[in-house]
Amino acid sequence: MRLFDTLSRTERELSPIDGITYRFYCCGPTVYGPAHIGNFRTFVLQDVLRRTLETGGIRTLHVRNITDVDDKTIRDSQKAGQSLTEFTTGWTEKFHTDCEKLGLLAPHIEPGAVEHIPQQIAMIQTLVEKGHAYPSDDGSVYFKISSFPGYGRLSRLDERELDLGKTQNARSSTDEYEKDSLSDFVLWKGRKPEDGDNFWSSPWGEGRPGWHLECSAMIQEYLGDSFDLHSGGVDLVFPHHENEIAQSECACGGHFAAQWFHITHLLVDGGKMSKSLGNLYTLSDLAEKGFTAMEVRYVLIGAHYRKQLNFTLDSLSGAREALAKLAKSARQLAAKIEPGTVLTSADFGPFQSAWDSLTNDLNTPGALGGIFTGLRESAKLTGSEPAAALAGLNRLLRALGIVLPETADSDCVEIPGAIKVLAETRWQARLAKNWAESDTLRAQLAEQGWLMKDGKTDYTLEPAGN
Repeated sequence: MRLFDTLSRTERELSPIDGITYRFYCCGPTVYGPAHIGNFRTFVLQDVLRRTLETGGIRTLHVRNITDVDDKTIRDSQKAGQSLTEFTTGWTEKFHTDCEKLGLLAPHIEPGAVEHIPQQIAMIQTLVEKGHAYPSDDGSVYFKISSFPGYGRLSRLDERELDLGKTQNARSSTDEYEKDSLSDFVLWKGRKPEDGDNFWSSPWGEGRPGWHLECSAMIQEYLGDSFDLHSGGVDLVFPHHENEIAQSECACGGHFAAQWFHITHLLVDGGKMSKSLGNLYTLSDLAEKGFTAMEVRYVLIGAHYRKQLNFTLDSLSGAREALAKLAKSARQLAAKIEPGTVLTSADFGPFQSAWDSLTNDLNTPGALGGIFTGLRESAKLTGSEPAAALAGLNRLLRALGIVLPETADSDCVEIPGAIKVLAETRWQARLAKNWAESDTLRAQLAEQGWLMKDGKTDYTLEPAGN
C-alpha cells in the first residue's frame, strides 16, 4: 500500500518499522461539544486506512487521544456550571455513540490529556534541562523554537526564509493561534483566575499543560520515540503537528513519525461550514432530516482525502440511492450461489480494480467506482464464480466500512391514504424549497408513525422503527 506523505511530499509504501505491527497515532476530538461532519471526515478516512491495512493482512496498533483540558473545555464547562470532568465525560460519550453509528473501529488505545498530566510535566522538565524550554515570570513554560533547527520542515516554514532569531520575546500563550505566527509556544500555562479549579501542581507552580504538549507525551507513552504514522486534519499541520515534532525530537530523540497522513477540509453547499450559516451539521442534525449514519459515511468517503469534498443534502440522497443499488446487486449476486457454499476467495476477482484503488493512496472514490464496475461484471458469472466474487465484495465493503441496507419491508405495508396525501404535500414543499413547511410536514408524519426518506427524484415511506 502506498500513501502520500505530507513531510516528504511523495507517495511512500506503508510497512511497519518493526516488521510486525503498523503503529499509528490520530489526533482525536476536543470534547467541548458534538463533533461535526468536518471532524468526522477525518476520523472516517483514518478508519478506512486502518481497515485497508488490516484487510491487506497488516496488524495495526491505533492510538487516538481525547483532549479533555484546554482553553475551550475549561471555558465551556464553566459556562455550563459543570466540573471539567463531568462536562468532558458527557461529550466523550456522545462522540463514542456517533463513532459507533458511523461504523468506526474503536482505537486500541484512547488516552485522555488529564490522566497524562504527570507524563506532560516530565517531558517539560526534560526540555527545560536540555535548554529547549524556559520558565517565564508568570509561572508558564515556553518552548524555544530557535533551539530546534528543524522547526518548520513539515509545514515548509523553513522554505520561507524566516528568521528564528526574531522569535526572541515573541510568545504565544493560547492553545491555538494564527497560521504562520512564528513564536515560542506555551508548554505549561501558569494558573489564572479564569481557570477556576482547573489547575495542577508542577515545579513551576500551579497551572495546566498547553494543548500541543499532550499528544507528544501520550505518543511517547504508547508508541515510543519512533513510530509509523501520524494523522489529523490538514489544519493541524501548523502549528500543532509542527510543535509536536519539535517537542518530541528535542525531549526524546528518535525520528518521531515516519509518515504523515493529513485529510483536507470539506465544504458545505460550496462554502465554509460555520454555525452562523446554519450548516455546521452534526450526525444528530442529519438524522433529524431523515438521513442515516451509513449514508453520511458513504458521502464522506466519496471524495479523495487530499481533495475538498462538497457536502450537500442532495449528496446524502445520492448516497441513499447508491447504497440501495449496491444492496440490490449484492442480493442478486448472492442469489446465484448454491445454499451452504462457503464464501472464500484468494483474490478480489472482478473487484480487483477497487482494491487497487484503495491501496493506491487510499483512493476511496476509485474504490467505490470499482465496486459498481465489478458488480456489473459479476452479473455474467456462473458456477462457482459468484461465490468467490461475493467473498471479494464483502472484503472490500469491510475495508470501506460500508454496511449495506437490508431489504425494506415498506412495499408490503399498506400506507393509509391520509398519510400518502401528507407525504405528497411535503414532497412538493421540498421541491419548492419551502424548507420550513417541509420540515413541519416531515415532523407530522413522524408523529403519526411514518418515516419519509428523500431520494433525488422520489421518496419512500416506512413505518417508524423499521
